Amino acid sequence: MYLHLGQETVVRERDIIGIFDLDNTTVSRHTRKTLNEAEKAGRVINVTDDLPKTFVITTPPGKKTGEDMVYLCQLSTGTLKKRSKK
Repeated sequence: MYLHLGQETVVRERDIIGIFDLDNTTVSRHTRKTLNEAEKAGRVINVTDDLPKTFVITTPPGKKTGEDMVYLCQLSTGTLKKRSKK
């Protein structure tokens, strides 16, 4: 199954490591560091033109640990959870 993140972007549900709320998780310096490192490595994909609410971490097929992709999304974690149950 696939999860639609918006802006014509879909990811395979089995590749998803986690779906995180930006407001709640970026309080931690570890999360901010992880997101900064991913951005510097070119592994962040912005799926929205608006202010993102959520980030989704995936491990694409054939990739190693540490090569995870981060998708910034305008949808809430609750909306993405509902979409994943369909």
